[in-house]
Amino acid sequence: METIYQSIEILSKEKGIDMQIVLDAVKDAMLIAARKHFRTEEDYIADLDEKTGALRLFAVKKVVEQVTDPVKEITLDQAVKINPEATVGSELRIEKPTDALGRISAQTAKQVIFQKVREAERETVYNEYSGRAGELVNCTVKRIEGPDLILDLGKTEARLPKKEQSKLESFAVSDRVRCVIRLVDKSSKGPGVVVSRAAPELVMRLFEQEVPEIYDSTVVIKGCAREAGERTKIAVHSRDRDVDSVGACVGMKGMRVQSIIRELRGEKIDIIEFSEDPVVFATHALSPAKISRVSIIDAADKHMEVIVDDSQLSLAIGKKGQNVRLAAKLLGWKIDIKSEEEKRQEVETAMAALVVPGAPVSVLIDYGLGEGLAEKLVEAGISTVEKLGSMTPEQLEEIPGIEDNAVEKIQLAVNNYYGQFETGEGAGAQTAGETEATGNAGLEIVPETDLDQTEAEPGTEMPEPQASPEGAGAEETAETAVAGPETEPNLEPAEGESDTIKDSGHGEEGRSSQQPSDEGKEG
Repeated sequence: METIYQSIEILSKEKGIDMQIVLDAVKDAMLIAARKHFRTEEDYIADLDEKTGALRLFAVKKVVEQVTDPVKEITLDQAVKINPEATVGSELRIEKPTDALGRISAQTAKQVIFQKVREAERETVYNEYSGRAGELVNCTVKRIEGPDLILDLGKTEARLPKKEQSKLESFAVSDRVRCVIRLVDKSSKGPGVVVSRAAPELVMRLFEQEVPEIYDSTVVIKGCAREAGERTKIAVHSRDRDVDSVGACVGMKGMRVQSIIRELRGEKIDIIEFSEDPVVFATHALSPAKISRVSIIDAADKHMEVIVDDSQLSLAIGKKGQNVRLAAKLLGWKIDIKSEEEKRQEVETAMAALVVPGAPVSVLIDYGLGEGLAEKLVEAGISTVEKLGSMTPEQLEEIPGIEDNAVEKIQLAVNNYYGQFETGEGAGAQTAGETEATGNAGLEIVPETDLDQTEAEPGTEMPEPQASPEGAGAEETAETAVAGPETEPNLEPAEGESDTIKDSGHGEEGRSSQQPSDEGKEG
């Protein structure tokens, strides 16, 4: 029986569990096997002989004066024959032969032992690894189970699921792999430790190993967003003004970051300088795209809008939206990214929505439409004067509560409303005419009096004076007026001259008069 004890001791050391747990499991297995073999309801107890290392099985009975339950009780006289020291009320142990346990009972005991040992091992693993989530561990590929990899951690096994693997990687048995502990599942059937090669924590742990400034906390990693196998964005911040956080992570000629990229099989890494200002941080996070401006829509809900130049839109969004998606995950903000053209169209649409499409029907109250009629028109869905003016009398009569006299009143109010605009246009035209007359009145169209009196012969008809088109002087006007009798005078007024003379108050008499009036002379 010493072999059993030694086997228990070896098993405890291999599995890394307490030997007492294995002993208790073996005792429980023996009790189950005994009940199944002897098929009695007796109380059994298993005990280990520490001197010999042998396991012994006992049936326990209570010593009483009068037996009521023969299975669990025994009289004092019978008890003394087995153990002379037995007394009433004490428990008597009656040893049972373990050799009598059959093969089936032994197999049952074996299953119970394995189950108990497995539960103890899982509890031990959970206690050891549950507090180490996110820790970087070195593993060896032990076997491949479908898409998952089973890794050897030393004391236990770990599982690397397909979803926690990078798209760029493939492994074979006995390959050495660096992973981070993702979680520890005590209730799973397979290995309880789940490790990952796709978690952002892997990149963070690799930077801590490669960059001494991060290890001694001079440079702090503020966040990391990752899409395994494609791109990673990591935000860093320096506590020392003299230390460049991004430069420290990149290293001399990029040696530090290149080492991490090789470990990740060529995955792209963007190292971003962290900022407390979300606008500045967003500008850095969306690199390599150049940002025109950033506006915060809702600070409470962490919602911002980013405007980029039209040529930078595809670069800012990235392949399949990857760049802006990683930036949003890194910031923890919702980002709406738009081009300058999209923003301009959006603003124009918003401005157009603010413009009222037409004057409301209520304005017709000032032009003779009753309030009751206005309310009936609005209830019928006619809310603007433009819509009302486009309706025929027959359509107006179909509206509930509108009669013939009401139709006339509506049409009159609409006409009065539009009449104000026609009156305004007429006034504007008249004002323009007056301005034109005033402007032309400045031209001097009357020849000099002295010239007419000295050179004009009596009875000679004076030609029609003309205004010089470019404001000609008095000499040119006089020469035109005294043209000889051989020259046919130009009796047709120049363009705009007739109206000008008429507006100036000269009339037909002024045209045929040889001598200008005193008023004309003064003018």
